[in-house]
Amino acid sequence: MAATYDFPSDLLAGQEELHQVRAELSALLKRLPWSVEPLDGFSDDNGWRRIERPASPGWTEDEQAEVEKLRRREHELAVFVSTHRYWAELTGSDRIHARSRLKHAREDGARGAADSP
Repeated sequence: MAATYDFPSDLLAGQEELHQVRAELSALLKRLPWSVEPLDGFSDDNGWRRIERPASPGWTEDEQAEVEKLRRREHELAVFVSTHRYWAELTGSDRIHARSRLKHAREDGARGAADSP
């Protein structure tokens, strides 16, 4: 029998925003130079694989502020979701399964998504 979870709307909204913030942060970090500070490029082939990096102009103050803002919001949301009062209603493996379902609730497209047997 599949278990269902009736997640509160604020918990679902917090998890969804957490997904969005993480996606936005990931996309931003991929666009930014590899180094926060300006650094010369380098090439190193002494390890088990060759590592090369082009020169990095570093991040602007605005870019640093944006990354910090997103990281701070990600942390706030992670704390909100992981310490939500809803989790006190569940114990043991039910809590683990519910947490997994919440992480995938947007993929399931339904409130109170069902666990697979």
